[in-house]
Amino acid sequence: MTEVDELIATINPDLYYDGTKKEISEFKELIKTDGFQKASKKAKPKPEVTHTLGYDSSSETLEPLYFFLLDLMNTMGLKPEKLVDNFSSTPGSGHFAELGQRATIMQQQASKLMGDVNTVLRSVLNIVYDLKDFKMRLQHYEGLKSKKKEEQDASVLALKQIWMDKVDIAKGNSSIKAMGLGQAGFQTLIDAFLSVKEEKDVDNIDLNDRIKRIIKPRILEFNIWLKESEKELKKRYELEKIYLKSQVNSLQLYSRWAKPYLKAAQSLEAKDSGKNPSLVKTFNTIILELTLLGKNKLDIGDEAVKGNLPKDFSKASFLKKIKRNYYGVIILDFTFRGIPQRVGQQSQYVFGGKADVTFKAYVLNDNEIDKLNEEMAKSEVNDVLGLIEGTTTESLEQLQGEIDSFMDEKPEAEKKSEDESNPFLALFGKYNSSSSKKEKGKKDAPLVALRKSINKFLGIEEKKKDEKEGTIVMPDTWIEKTHFRPVAAKKIKDQIYDMFDIYKKAHGMASYT
Repeated sequence: MTEVDELIATINPDLYYDGTKKEISEFKELIKTDGFQKASKKAKPKPEVTHTLGYDSSSETLEPLYFFLLDLMNTMGLKPEKLVDNFSSTPGSGHFAELGQRATIMQQQASKLMGDVNTVLRSVLNIVYDLKDFKMRLQHYEGLKSKKKEEQDASVLALKQIWMDKVDIAKGNSSIKAMGLGQAGFQTLIDAFLSVKEEKDVDNIDLNDRIKRIIKPRILEFNIWLKESEKELKKRYELEKIYLKSQVNSLQLYSRWAKPYLKAAQSLEAKDSGKNPSLVKTFNTIILELTLLGKNKLDIGDEAVKGNLPKDFSKASFLKKIKRNYYGVIILDFTFRGIPQRVGQQSQYVFGGKADVTFKAYVLNDNEIDKLNEEMAKSEVNDVLGLIEGTTTESLEQLQGEIDSFMDEKPEAEKKSEDESNPFLALFGKYNSSSSKKEKGKKDAPLVALRKSINKFLGIEEKKKDEKEGTIVMPDTWIEKTHFRPVAAKKIKDQIYDMFDIYKKAHGMASYT
């Protein structure tokens, strides 16, 4: 996971990147070229203030330390959020084996459900391409009703080709293609069949009687098939669309079932510790990494009354003009190196060991916090949806486009009712909009479900119609830079020191009087 401090330094390098003006300028160019995620890997954070606390006790558990600071943040009104929660166990520990067994069970359940999901996805793809084929064939039937003779003739020829390939070919050696291509004396049979439209026209062609006797019944068969096949094809087309909706519902159901197992399996996976010297394969050791974020909003009116800001800032007319709030932000980084100890005969463990807690303070506005949350979501390794690979965004969009084209179609009855609407009202933009919108919403519901389900599994965040590409962080105004941010910085520095000092005093550690 990308470190929170690195992202903050990337969001506001002018304040929180530790470097010279030249280095900051070069880092800004790196952000433009490589993006936030890659650039953040090379960030050098510089918080407003930093305090470090080390606590080492192999006989005491680590939970009291964590919950004391968590409760203290809540008491101070910081409303903490957990941003990072990782662990690494040595392969030789009992804790590693215990969690490995649990992870295996979750993975097996998830794998089974994911197999069902893949089956349904393949089915959706097959249905889409079947519908596409049906639609192309139905276009030929629509061409028969065209006012242009060229389109009519082309449609008839196309349907005759389909009839010869799909229907007549079942006759085997007596089919038109088999006789025309494989038997002597019937070379003109295919051309004759394609050129004749009605049975009565057979007698007018300049061919021998043997060809005519074969063509007449085939033309009759084709015309009967032409009438009946259109009806059946339309029925099949509508049934396939209904089946598509049912498969979409199944996909949504399986995805809902699979998600908890995927989450559980991912959360039980240990983080790759790399070359961390604290983790020795045969030792009974665990490393825990936790990050908490708490923020406190700057009350501009209250600070103006206290004299920390100009008195005019407390006026309602000024407060209404404020476009974004400023927050004092506290980041708590916990790194635990513990010894897992089983509790009695239960499969539960407690951890005693060394804890390193780093207290860091920042000042961020609404835009910067939104950008931080946005970038944290992109770098979240625990995201279940990132487990599924193999389908790109482009292919998904193509699939959705195909489904849209079928789902947006209206039945013939609806088309006729629309055609029968008052043309004079239509000139003024008057339509039966309410009913049509309701129907469209009902028809689009399965499509929306499919889109959301697939996007969830692929880790693609859908954008709302009015949603922007990403949060844009605007630079501070003069008032924000010279008044809001410095006051918020002073307050959060005092608050983070109070947290640090309170913990030390409460646990009998050396502290300032």
